[in-house]
Amino acid sequence: MRVLGWAAIGFVGLSGVALAEVPTEVSKINGAKVTFYVQPFLDDTELATLRLVATQEQALKLFVPSNEGFAAIALSPDDGFIRGGKPAASASAIAQMPDAASAAAKALETCNAARTGTADCVIVMEISPPK
Repeated sequence: MRVLGWAAIGFVGLSGVALAEVPTEVSKINGAKVTFYVQPFLDDTELATLRLVATQEQALKLFVPSNEGFAAIALSPDDGFIRGGKPAASASAIAQMPDAASAAAKALETCNAARTGTADCVIVMEISPPK
């Protein structure tokens, strides 16, 4: 099941940045909720790949091998997800965190430490464990 919508995403408490509206696509995979934030910098190949990750269990397991805890994927707008046919070094997937905020914060921290561009990393996917 996939639900399309809009979400205000931003981490005002973490970054002091104002909230911005980003379209979302929500899927359920074996009880886990997957929210894909359709960031405007993603190209067609990146969008197709991330939609596959957000909707197919086998693809999701490549980035989030465990369904325990919360997970998040962060990307640098300047580095992207797939550039030159390979994943960007700054693309960061973090799993097995105690809550969504911890997963997002750790994914952003890891991505920002590895990014080559100047723009701060953003969350492109959040995964909540099965209930």
